[in-house]
Amino acid sequence: MSTAAGWTLAVAVPLAALRVFEAALDTLGGALVIGVADAKETVALTLYLVRRPDRAEAAGLLAAAAAAAGVAAPAFEIAVLPELDWVAESQKALPPIRAGRFYVYGSHVTGPPPPASIPILIDANAAFGTGRHESTRGCLIALTGLAKRRRFRRPLDMGCGSGVLAIAMAKLWPVAVMAADNDATALRVARENAWINGVASRLRCVASDGYRRAALVRRAPFDLIVANILAEPLAAMANDLARHLAPGGVAVLSGLLADQERAVFAPHCGRGLRLEARIVLGDWATLVLGR
Repeated sequence: MSTAAGWTLAVAVPLAALRVFEAALDTLGGALVIGVADAKETVALTLYLVRRPDRAEAAGLLAAAAAAAGVAAPAFEIAVLPELDWVAESQKALPPIRAGRFYVYGSHVTGPPPPASIPILIDANAAFGTGRHESTRGCLIALTGLAKRRRFRRPLDMGCGSGVLAIAMAKLWPVAVMAADNDATALRVARENAWINGVASRLRCVASDGYRRAALVRRAPFDLIVANILAEPLAAMANDLARHLAPGGVAVLSGLLADQERAVFAPHCGRGLRLEARIVLGDWATLVLGR
């Protein structure tokens, strides 16, 4: 999509607060490119936008995110881009990745997927989950491992974002997959991605704040629940997860830093779940729990 001028909002944030700042910047729309953490565990974020962002609004969002994360409000820069296809340019910074059997790529990648891989086309969009973050990759690796052991019949992606994990489950097992999120934009993006990847007929996206939606209650119990969100809500929803997980079911939890594992595992352990596996990629952990 060509525009007369594009804009960027650039900011560097602490790695531990990355997800909080991602969520804040998502409200501005556009395409977010995430850099690699440096030696000081700082990550550069660049948001590409069609229109010039309001500086006061951006400052307020970043200040609120900083307060929520318990860090200082970061400085940021807004700059104009020359005329170009800014979405395509931002996508060029997103190379395809391998995670278990999955090959996650953007529409700018024209080569064929690797042999025996499961391709998933996900472009940068206004919902979290391009497959490139360590938490999403950890879930994809966990799903690959689970698929070697058994077939699941009632999977749920709680906090689906872009729908990449729900799509992965629909490609692994030819069953109906539930995907829930409390963000309308995420649900729209997830539905679009399901259609692009040929699994729309098996993917049902529902708006739900946690497990409260009647559609989820009727579908429960689930034999597989994947939740790639944040450590605090994961711990807070442990009781609800346990109530909606079938006997012998499996939960894959991610979106937590390695030093938050105990805080997330403890409430789930107290509700009868045991640790089956853990995957650590960089500073991020993915937990596989069984009942």
